[in-house]
Amino acid sequence: MADDGVRRRIAFDQETWVALDRLAKDRMMTIQELAEEAFRDLLKKHRRPTTLKEMLQESARSMPANDHRPERRKRTR
Repeated sequence: MADDGVRRRIAFDQETWVALDRLAKDRMMTIQELAEEAFRDLLKKHRRPTTLKEMLQESARSMPANDHRPERRKRTR
C-alpha cells in the first residue's frame, strides 16, 4: 500500500476474520493485500474504473458524440 493511501476501519465477525486470516497465511499475503484484491475485483465486476486512464476511457465511451453508429437511410417510395 502506498504511504498516501486512505485508511478506514471495518469490522468482521469472528468466523469471517479467522477465515480471512487463514486464507492470507495460506497465500502468504497480508490482510491488506487480500482486501485490495477483493475491492479491485468488486470494482471490475461492476465495471467501475480505478485508474485515471480507465476513467478517461470510460468517459470518452459514454459521450454520445463518440458513438459511431451507421446513419439510417430514409426509405424512398
